[in-house]
Amino acid sequence: MKKVLIIGIVASGKTTLAKRLSNRINVPWYELDSIVHHQNATGRYKRTADEQVNVIMEIDKKGKWIFEGTDRESYQCLYQMADTIIFLDTPLWKRKIRILTRFLKQKLGIEKCHYTPDIIMLKMMYKWTRDFEQNRGSFEAKLKLYNDKLIRLKAT
Repeated sequence: MKKVLIIGIVASGKTTLAKRLSNRINVPWYELDSIVHHQNATGRYKRTADEQVNVIMEIDKKGKWIFEGTDRESYQCLYQMADTIIFLDTPLWKRKIRILTRFLKQKLGIEKCHYTPDIIMLKMMYKWTRDFEQNRGSFEAKLKLYNDKLIRLKAT
């Protein structure tokens, strides 16, 4: 595996898998959220879709990578670029528990995050989860285009 895209919705286990895989096969991993929402000296800002693709293309020049994130329109190119696509299909009940657990850990300072862990963000995570489930059919149809390089992991 040279180029791996790990895709899934909020709290599906993407970052955990990316870190473990990166360590095991010695390939750098990148959080797509950090590419979308860039941190610089003056704060955090959202890159344009073109800026995101430019960052991805610069990383791609290095040869090997693992990208992990949710499905966004701005970086659809990764589906074609990846040698392997891993979809983490974690059960809804487990993701809901993880969202709340993560929020509590962030509020207590046990877990770091790149955003402000407030009630608004907590509600957004549940909204994104609900939206994903409502639009799952179109996402599944997209994945079928890449069946030859797709690995579906169903966590229990």
